[in-house]
Amino acid sequence: MIDLHTHSRFSDGSDSPQGIVELAKAAGCSCVALTDHDRLDGIEAAWNRAKELEIGFVPGVEISCIFESGTFHLLAYFLEPTSGPLQDRLADIQKARSDRNMVLAARLREGGIPITWDELMEEAGGPNLGRPHFAAIMLKKGVVSSIQEAFDKYLAKGKPFYVPKVLLTPKEAIELVVASNALPVIAHPLTLGVSNNELVAILSELKEYGLVGAESYYARYSKDERISLVQTSQSLALVPTGGSDYHGTYKTGLQICVGEGDLEVPDSVLTELESRLS
Repeated sequence: MIDLHTHSRFSDGSDSPQGIVELAKAAGCSCVALTDHDRLDGIEAAWNRAKELEIGFVPGVEISCIFESGTFHLLAYFLEPTSGPLQDRLADIQKARSDRNMVLAARLREGGIPITWDELMEEAGGPNLGRPHFAAIMLKKGVVSSIQEAFDKYLAKGKPFYVPKVLLTPKEAIELVVASNALPVIAHPLTLGVSNNELVAILSELKEYGLVGAESYYARYSKDERISLVQTSQSLALVPTGGSDYHGTYKTGLQICVGEGDLEVPDSVLTELESRLS
């Protein structure tokens, strides 16, 4: 089995890139992908550790995109940490992310929740901040009783301290992935918040732009949801991929490779993905 959706401390996870690979090896994974948000910083360390442990590794990234009715995330697989159309664009996105973090910290302080930049650096282990790091400090200060509560009350879209991201359109993101010789796959597609018929229409349109897969074996989807997504993907000649969306302590209850205990992404998914590489 494999896990094609994990996050390290280089975006909004709590483990090191090497730690992600070590956890995957311990869980019996034959291959793991590191898909940090908007960053490729952890790829080299994870890849080197994968070689040492003799486990398969896929370099990747997760990108947020504009979508009105819900949340649209795009995974890019086999993306080399070098220069390229998407890689170069990620540098601009990272700058926007840093600016967003500064605004969020200021809003929290103005709202009576004193969070210092030093605290954020210590929590994140570096400058690669995400909202889970803010949430973790809020938990430590007793502002909330859990990471999830911090999002539900303060940090999620539509909540008092939410700061919008700089986002690409789905078409733009997919075309950048393709131009960078990588494979674009839509992450956790049910977060689009559309009906099944609408989802089929959207996936069909995205396929015209170059989409090659849809994350169907997702850790927090029910068995029926997974089966339905696999069938939908296959009906559109898309690869039904999958993963745990592991974030360590920032997203509790999930383990690499097995999700909440019942996740099993078959090795054949990786074989099918590799066949789509030009």
